[in-house]
Amino acid sequence: MSAKAIGMIEFNSIARGIFVADEMVKTSDVEIVTANSVCPGKYIAIVHGDVSSVETSVRRGLEISEEFLVDSLVIPNVHPGVFPAIVSATMPERIQALGILESYSQATMVVATDAVLKAAELEAIELRLATGLGGKAYFTFTGDVAAVKAGIEVGKEIIGKNGMLIDAEVIPSPSKRLIETLY
Repeated sequence: MSAKAIGMIEFNSIARGIFVADEMVKTSDVEIVTANSVCPGKYIAIVHGDVSSVETSVRRGLEISEEFLVDSLVIPNVHPGVFPAIVSATMPERIQALGILESYSQATMVVATDAVLKAAELEAIELRLATGLGGKAYFTFTGDVAAVKAGIEVGKEIIGKNGMLIDAEVIPSPSKRLIETLY
């Protein structure tokens, strides 16, 4: 299955989240990227697959989410760097400039991550969604200084539209000691 789309539903009930995640994968030919509890006591289900399958899966999830729905998204033609960033399975060979985006919204951060990676020649480092963050999300990425600045501007615009931006930083030449903490 080629992963061309990503879908996500966020719940304020862990039990309902697990139930809906099960229904999402039974309803359509999608695979789970991650489905787990996150801070503060929420649950996220992220699936990927072809666009129509992801849309069908998320639509079914929304139908049965009831009052436990917090947010959702579907991104068709998602950047391939988003998936490994979500599961922290990537580390670029070389860290150039470092970009950091921080948000109150997990779903908005996934949307911003996709847009940032499409905006310039950038590599994802990590997309952290709520776990150990009190419900916040952050995305770290690298590239040359101009590309990172361009990515930051795109991310700030997307996250800022709904008032969810906490902070955005560019470190033009990060210390090797700091880089070691990113692994």
